[in-house]
Amino acid sequence: MRHRVGGRRLNRATGVRTALRRNLITELLRRERIRTTKAKAAAIRGDSERLITLAKRAGQEKQVHARRLAAARLNDPEVVKKLFDDLAPRFADRPGGYTRMLKLGPRTSDGAEMVLLELVEE
Repeated sequence: MRHRVGGRRLNRATGVRTALRRNLITELLRRERIRTTKAKAAAIRGDSERLITLAKRAGQEKQVHARRLAAARLNDPEVVKKLFDDLAPRFADRPGGYTRMLKLGPRTSDGAEMVLLELVEE
């Protein structure tokens, strides 16, 4: 039984899955648009939106702590800087729903459903 078991396994071991999710979220925030499979996009969508919300809510007194929490979940300090300096102010008035998934159709090689996961523009 899978009661109270959260997250998607994506047919990978724990360490590989963690690295994959971290790399995908980092690249999404860096480039603001990535092309990936539907399963991977659904797996990282919530985590990336939680990071943007964390950056939005960080006031001056909690700024250091929020940056450290974000840095623990991302691979690149430049992406953390972009998250807090560029993305958080851009989504300041938006109550949620920072990402959008656009279907691209099946991949040629194996037929996996491909999507374009991107940050919503204001």
